[in-house]
Amino acid sequence: MRGRVRVSAPSGRRVAIVGAGWAGLAAAVDAIETGWQVTLLEAARAPGGRARSVLLPAANGVQTVLDNGQHILIGAYAQSLALMQRVGIDPAKVLRRTPLDLRDAQGRGLALPRLPSPWNGVAGILTARGWTWPDRLALLRRLAAWRRAGFTCGAQVTVAQLCEDLPPAVVHGLIEPLCTAALNTPLRSASAAVFLRVLQDSLQGGAGSSDLLLPRVPLGQLLAQPALAWLQAHGARVRLGARAMQLRRTGLSSSTAAAEGAAPWRIDGEAFDAVILATPVWEAQRLLEDLAQATPETAATPNWQAWLQAAQGMAHEAITTVYVQVPPPPRDQLARPLLPRPMLQLDGVASPAATLGAAAVAGAQFVFDRQQLSQDAGLLAFVASASVIERAILEQTVLQQARRVLQAHGHGAMPRIITSIVEKRATFACTAGLVRPGQRPSALWPGLLVCGDYVEGPYPATLEGAVISGRQAAAALTAVNRP
Repeated sequence: MRGRVRVSAPSGRRVAIVGAGWAGLAAAVDAIETGWQVTLLEAARAPGGRARSVLLPAANGVQTVLDNGQHILIGAYAQSLALMQRVGIDPAKVLRRTPLDLRDAQGRGLALPRLPSPWNGVAGILTARGWTWPDRLALLRRLAAWRRAGFTCGAQVTVAQLCEDLPPAVVHGLIEPLCTAALNTPLRSASAAVFLRVLQDSLQGGAGSSDLLLPRVPLGQLLAQPALAWLQAHGARVRLGARAMQLRRTGLSSSTAAAEGAAPWRIDGEAFDAVILATPVWEAQRLLEDLAQATPETAATPNWQAWLQAAQGMAHEAITTVYVQVPPPPRDQLARPLLPRPMLQLDGVASPAATLGAAAVAGAQFVFDRQQLSQDAGLLAFVASASVIERAILEQTVLQQARRVLQAHGHGAMPRIITSIVEKRATFACTAGLVRPGQRPSALWPGLLVCGDYVEGPYPATLEGAVISGRQAAAALTAVNRP
């Protein structure tokens, strides 16, 4: 039954999970189910990490609930969907499922019909508007070649190199928006290996794997708040607004500590048998570097040095979400959707010279009609991934895009920007050849694990990657010596 899971009796083992994003929440739910006593620490005053709700004060004193970013899930996110069900959420009620649709306001581009895989992909390619027959056949041949190769390639290959001989219309209409949405990294530097893994899961993951799942509710209600309530109902201690300042090890081995009834780990003086750091990489790095300084025997070990080097080498990409308000129609006119579909790809984003992401992106790549998704009257969300231009310039560009897309759908009202939310380090830059930090920073720190979408794995910085990493960390707790 949804929301009812088998929870093992508490064993007395205490685990601290630092961070209440999707990775930390997934780890906490699994740890509770296997009998751990969970303490969840979150520096922010609300859970969810970068998938959280924010409140926008209005002039009339009424607050508007927005999201810090417009997240997209896909049908292949099996672990995320299962986690929602485990904490009592029906995905069908909070997510709008639609076949993959990357068309613009004029209907140009790829849209998949409701057919079984792989026929939905074949039919979508053959009927894509704005593509010539040579364009369509070139893409079908390339997909067949990628399938024969097992959707794998060299670690150093970029998406630009992978697709360098594909027609420009296919690159602009499919490859670039998919890469932007999934990896949040420009084609010229994005990892082709990770891109192919995303394609594989979408195309070969079974019925509905390539579907878009667009949130109908604020992000906080999608998972974070229900998961927090579930954890508290099952005995977890939750502390919001509590930043972990210091992590220490007692010097006892896990087995010795267990034999003596002592816990080997301390967070700000509080004892725990195990610790999972589910924070952003820079916060995990802060805690671990401080720990290493306090334990000199660890500082020189190769695995810790490798972990630290990987963490230090991670770059990040920004995402800016610009919220645009459209005035309501006159009272004698019926309200209708602002856009023909709840999500549109925006045309005219890159210059013609940017065939493979060689030029800077101007403006947003996607727009979402929140009036259709979450009944936010007259509200559009424009998303600029891998955002590098100044906010003022971006906002002016987005206003131009808003006027153009609204006029194309018969709306003459003048839109206005109500706010822009910039996540400067929204995702790690998923570049070719990237070495990511592992789950265990050091063999000399048993019972200490890290998780998050940045941790070593096959996926980019996605909600699904975070959930998978959190569950893997919780599973690794079984290796900790039990009292």
